[in-house]
Amino acid sequence: MNASNPPSLPAWPDWPEYALVDDLLPALDQYAQAGRVALATLVDVAGPSPRPLYSEMAIAADGRVAGYVSGGCVEAAVAQEALAALAEGRPRLLDYGVGSPVLDIQLTCGGRIGIFVRELRQPSRYVDALSAARRERRTVTVLTDRTTGDWTIVDGMADPDDDRYADVRLPPLRLVTVGGDPVTLAVARLAPAMGVEVVLLRPHGPTEPPPGVTLAAYDPRALGVALDALRVDERTAIYALSHDAEMDHAVASHALRSPAFAVGVLGSRNKIGARVDRLRDDGVDDAALDRLHLPAGLPIGAQTPHGIALSILAQVCQRDRARHL
Repeated sequence: MNASNPPSLPAWPDWPEYALVDDLLPALDQYAQAGRVALATLVDVAGPSPRPLYSEMAIAADGRVAGYVSGGCVEAAVAQEALAALAEGRPRLLDYGVGSPVLDIQLTCGGRIGIFVRELRQPSRYVDALSAARRERRTVTVLTDRTTGDWTIVDGMADPDDDRYADVRLPPLRLVTVGGDPVTLAVARLAPAMGVEVVLLRPHGPTEPPPGVTLAAYDPRALGVALDALRVDERTAIYALSHDAEMDHAVASHALRSPAFAVGVLGSRNKIGARVDRLRDDGVDDAALDRLHLPAGLPIGAQTPHGIALSILAQVCQRDRARHL
């Protein structure tokens, strides 16, 4: 690759399919198998921005891209800069938006962003380390040298400093659902598109999970056994969707004593008072009840399985977002 004449970017796609890729690890692994790969990270935001800090794009040496760092305003330019960075063998900090020297690329949101572009060295080791942390549901921080682009991954949350950016990677949101009705199935089908893992419990259910569904785990054992085996952390929500009053109560009572950040029960609004009273009789306090959603899901008037599933997933994401504001 000639540093003075980096390759041109292939024709930019008519539709931003690349922006629908939230999990970059598979793309990084695929690109690395075919050659070198660059990573572009949103490291500075001033004013409004359609993307949160540390959003990323992966750029293959042949020009393929996954992920995005703005609302589509700068992605083609960033990809071209990434190819130049690979050709020259040095990182670069890009500056776009209001007050930027790049006058021909402005952001429709009216803000200003900084994007750090560099070759991702040892990409397989990078992917393996982050994949292991995800499987083990560990919080880690990717520390990236602001000058060289060299990276290291440390356990827990670390702060940026004058020398390094610090991208904290939390375990993915996990939704534990208990049931086997159409809503349960719809939740399991929709959740991966929203970056939410699903653990499905169906007490005394079929041995095999539902076909065509990606699950983090499936447990058809008796409810008490399955609940005792659950690994619940502060990135986990638990929703009872069984339509069985005793089962739903057992799930809610167990969940409200766990670190789960949100707990929901599908059912009629007419039964809310009785459900809450029974949970209080079990010793569940008001602080824990603040995490309970009765009935499950945001009130969007949904009546179909997919509509109710959407309301539940929206509620889980909203509750999670509220914790970080």
